[in-house]
Amino acid sequence: MDQTKMKNRAIDMLHGPIFKGIVLFAIPILISSIFQQFYNTMDTFIVGKFLGDHSLAAIGSVNSVFDLINGFALGIGNGLAIVTARAYGSQDERLLKKSVAGAIVIGILSSVGITVIALLGIKPLMHAINVPNAIFNEAYSYIFWIILFLTVMFAYNLAAGLLRSIGNSFMPLVFLIFSSLLNIGLDILFITQFHMGVAGAAIATVIAQGISVILCFFYIIKSTPILIPNRNDFVFDKELYKDLAGQGYAMAMQSAIVNSGSVILQSGINGLGQYVIAGHTAARKLYMFCNMPFTSMGQGIATFISQNKGANNPSRIRRGMLDAYIYDFIVAVILTVLLLFAAPSMVRFISSSNNPIVVGNGSLYLRIVAPNYFVLGILMQTRSALQGIGQKLLPLVSSVIEFIGKVIFVIIFIPQFKYMAVIFCEPSIWLIMTAYLLFVFWRDPFIKSGKMA
Repeated sequence: MDQTKMKNRAIDMLHGPIFKGIVLFAIPILISSIFQQFYNTMDTFIVGKFLGDHSLAAIGSVNSVFDLINGFALGIGNGLAIVTARAYGSQDERLLKKSVAGAIVIGILSSVGITVIALLGIKPLMHAINVPNAIFNEAYSYIFWIILFLTVMFAYNLAAGLLRSIGNSFMPLVFLIFSSLLNIGLDILFITQFHMGVAGAAIATVIAQGISVILCFFYIIKSTPILIPNRNDFVFDKELYKDLAGQGYAMAMQSAIVNSGSVILQSGINGLGQYVIAGHTAARKLYMFCNMPFTSMGQGIATFISQNKGANNPSRIRRGMLDAYIYDFIVAVILTVLLLFAAPSMVRFISSSNNPIVVGNGSLYLRIVAPNYFVLGILMQTRSALQGIGQKLLPLVSSVIEFIGKVIFVIIFIPQFKYMAVIFCEPSIWLIMTAYLLFVFWRDPFIKSGKMA
C-alpha cells in the first residue's frame, strides 16, 4: 500500500509510543464530542432560556429516544469503520477500498430502512414511555425532525468513522466545530426570531450536521483518495459484507439495547413529574460531557486495536489496554472532585432554572454518579477492545445485562425509591458489566497469545 496516501493528518498507531499515539488520536475525538454535545446542550440551554421549563421537559422526555437513534447510527458507522481499520492494519489497499464500498452500501440501506421504521413507530413509543400529555405535542415536534433526517446523521457518522479508521481524527473535528457554531446561531434565529419552538432546535441540529457531512465528503474526495472506491470495488463479496454487516449491526444493536434500556428508564423518570424530568435532563447533559473523555478513548482504543489486530500484534494491544486503564483512573478522579463542588452551579446554568427540585435532583445525580466513572471508563475501553479484535457477540451480551438491569429498576425499585433509584441504577449495573467484560477480554486466545513488552 502506498503509505504517502495514508499519512494525511493520520496518526501512526502501528509503531512507536503506544499511549502517546492513542491519546493524540483520541484528543480530536474528545474535542469533537465536546462540540457535538455542546450544540446539543445549547438546544437545552436556549430552549430553557427562551421557552421555559415546560419546553425543556418536552425535549427531556424524548431525550432517551434521541440517544437511541443517534447511538444506532453511531454504532453502525463505527462498526463498519472497524473492518476498514483492520484492512488498513493489514496494508491491503484493495481490501480497504472494497470495505469502504460495502460500508457505503450498507449505510445507505440501513439509514433509509430505519427512518421508515422510526417514523411509523415514534408516537406509539412516546405513549409507551409515558410522555406526559401536557408536553406530548412539543416533544413530538422535536423528535419528528430528528427522525426525518436520519440519513444525515448516518452519513456523518460513516464519513467520520472512515477517516478515523486510517488514523485521521483531526479533520472530522474541524468540520464539526464549524457546524457547531452554525447550530448555535440557527438555534437562536429559529427560536427567538422565527418563533419555531422546539422544532426550531431540532431543525438547526439537522442543518448543522448536514453541513458537516458535505465538508467531510469534499475532504475525502480531495485529500484521501485511498478511501474512494472504484466501480469494481462495489462488486458483492459475501464474506466481506458478512463481516461488515456483522460488525456494524452488532455495534448498532449493542447501542440500541443500551439505549432501549434508557428509554425504559426514562419511562420511570417521566412518571416522577416535569420538574424531576427537567432536572434529570440537565444532569444528563452534564453527564454526557463528563462521559466524553472515556468515549473518545474508547474510539481511540477501537481503532488502535483494530489496526494492530490486522497487523497481528497482540502484545502491543495488551500494553495499550493497561495504559488506557491508567488514563481512566486519572480522569475519573478529576471529574469526581469537580462535580462534588460545582454540580449545583452547573445544573443551574444548563437548565436556566432556579427551581429547587430541578437543581437539587440534578446535583444529587451528578455527585453520586461521579465516583463510579472509573468503572465506567474500564467498561468502555474493554468493550471497545473486544469490538476491535472482531468479537461481535460478547460485547452484545454486556448490553443485554444493562438492559435487564434497567428493566428491573423500573419495575421494582423506582416505584418504591423514586429518584434515588434512578440515580443508583446505572452505577450498579456498570459494576456487573465491567466484571463480565474484563473476564472475557483477558481470556481471549488472541490477547493471551501476546507477551508483555
